[in-house]
Amino acid sequence: MLAMIDQYNAAKQAIFDHVGYVEDWVVIPLNDDREMFWRLEGGEGFGGSLRYAETEGDLNDPAESACYVDEIYTQRFLPKWVYRGAEFTIVCCNPGVDGNKFLRILDNTKERNPS
Repeated sequence: MLAMIDQYNAAKQAIFDHVGYVEDWVVIPLNDDREMFWRLEGGEGFGGSLRYAETEGDLNDPAESACYVDEIYTQRFLPKWVYRGAEFTIVCCNPGVDGNKFLRILDNTKERNPS
């Protein structure tokens, strides 16, 4: 069991190292959203948002009926809120539900440009 905890901590640190994220003050849970197509709208800071969906068609649906939109979670203890690595990106998100915040892990090959 102790080895599993060590493996978990090592894996989490490797994820953070890939994108340059450093935990500070608040521990925000990771959420694996690599299956989602995604794009950032309104920039990578305050006022920006992450739009993501299961299909590229849903991502581009103007009615937003089959996609999700989270505001980018900006806090002063973090130097930035979007962390890009070679294979994946982590976006600090506030989905606006029950006070939750997430570090969404997103596949870089599924990033799309804003329309």
